[in-house]
Amino acid sequence: MRSLPALAAAVLLSAGVVMTPVAQAQAPYQVLVFSKTAGFRHDAIPAGIQAIRDLGAANGFTVTATEDAAAFTATGLAKYSAVVFLSTTGDVLDGTQQTAFESYVNGGGGFVGVHAAADTEYDWPYYGQLVGAYFSSHPNIQQVNVKVEDRAHPATAHLGPVWTRTDELYNYRANPRPNAHVLATLDESSYSGGTMGADHPIAWCKAQSNGRAFYTGLGHTIESYSDPVFRAHLLGGIRYAAGVSKADCRPETGYTGLYTGSTAGWSQAGPGGFGNADGTLTSQGGPGNFWYSAKEFGSYSLKLDWKLTGDGDSGVHLGFPSSGAAQPGAGGYEIAIDASAAANATTGAVYGVQAPDATARDAALNPAGQWNTFELLVEGERLRVYLNGRQVNDFTNTDAARSLRQGYIGLQNLGDGATSFRNVRIKELGVVTPTQVQGEAFTSSAGVQVASHATAVGGQTLGYIENGDWAAYSQVSTTGARTFTARVSSGGAGGRIEVRSGSSTGTLLGSVAVVNTGGFDTFATVSTALTGTTTGQVVLVFTGATSGGLFDVDHFTIG
Repeated sequence: MRSLPALAAAVLLSAGVVMTPVAQAQAPYQVLVFSKTAGFRHDAIPAGIQAIRDLGAANGFTVTATEDAAAFTATGLAKYSAVVFLSTTGDVLDGTQQTAFESYVNGGGGFVGVHAAADTEYDWPYYGQLVGAYFSSHPNIQQVNVKVEDRAHPATAHLGPVWTRTDELYNYRANPRPNAHVLATLDESSYSGGTMGADHPIAWCKAQSNGRAFYTGLGHTIESYSDPVFRAHLLGGIRYAAGVSKADCRPETGYTGLYTGSTAGWSQAGPGGFGNADGTLTSQGGPGNFWYSAKEFGSYSLKLDWKLTGDGDSGVHLGFPSSGAAQPGAGGYEIAIDASAAANATTGAVYGVQAPDATARDAALNPAGQWNTFELLVEGERLRVYLNGRQVNDFTNTDAARSLRQGYIGLQNLGDGATSFRNVRIKELGVVTPTQVQGEAFTSSAGVQVASHATAVGGQTLGYIENGDWAAYSQVSTTGARTFTARVSSGGAGGRIEVRSGSSTGTLLGSVAVVNTGGFDTFATVSTALTGTTTGQVVLVFTGATSGGLFDVDHFTIG
């Protein structure tokens, strides 16, 4: 695909913004821009439509703009890779149209919400999950410092750590962070009228079933849509939602930065090294190992963003002893970054030992010139490699001469300017203490109610459960969760409990069947193993017969 027009690129560079090259030879695709309003109408809508048309013409996608909700049918939506809600307001879709759009996204379609898309469809719970947060209020238009958290996502990779712009700045009814991946936040100390405090997200992304969602609260003013920096932000969101550019949009909390611009605690072993500018490490010479010498790590989730220039070659070293070796070799393992190498040395491989799942890797990988994100999850001797949120390798060490249980991490420098790294962060994983939670202690829900039962602990249960209902427990984290046990009762059809992370459509960790126990006052225990590594609240989703009470939940335990 072609890049932004030359004039836009020149303006971005003169503003000190780092451009992100756009993939080449991308197949054309179609985008629907929907701008129906049933409330306040933004005068920037025509400028926004024209901006998206311009972006499409320069970047390989065609644009259809409409305010006719009749376009929201299964057949009508099927041809679009993404649907943009451009400052929609109020109730813009009827029930049948909502069902069609929900099926479209769940089936793999993309959603882009711009500005007042958060001021839309307040009575449609699915849309609330999709957009991430509803509008609450806003102060007058003014200048703000936007703090960029994720500089690998295609919507924000072109930005520096701080983006100063003028816009109408939304406050939201809830913080989307537990259920979405936050890309940028507002610095409330830099303007007046913010109500969300130190954590005020303004742009985020998330997976929604098999689909993808991106939202930006920016874009109120007409001037926004002629600003090449904002246009690049919008283009990156469209490309992510359309599935053209890949990104890790799982919710992320609890990480500590090892490198976010400062190299304190890092040491170089071997020749060469890394240049350090703009919060980015760029390889110089080698072969060498730039290692975090301040601390050894055992069980952890290591995340880092990386980009190759051309046919680059690099890697991430794990679990090696404090030898300061230029190449840790037998003292540790390397996770390879090399798109053209042999199977056991290519991107996502445990170098020389185990190749990645080639199909999964190819589906998740962004090409040279674009940023990618690794999660390297080490639990005991087990190592899992996630590329842009998708698992591509699952390796267990059986070599007695090596161990992943304790050691250092490092970045390989191999060649001048061939590889760059950003935002190296880690979350150390401890042992999860089993936590018993009363079923009726949910913090948000759909469909369920509290029921009274004398034989239940505390005399109450989570009850009146029907197919599709759910209950969320923000007081319980799914981080490190491996088992689920519940005390249940059923005088009805029974069904299943799905354990999900973050939201009712979040990562499925496991599920367990509930059968008729002989009555709603007769309790039994069910349990299941949980898989996957996630962050966020526990959400129980209930399935079964299409109508009628299925079962009650007295309490459950996450261990």
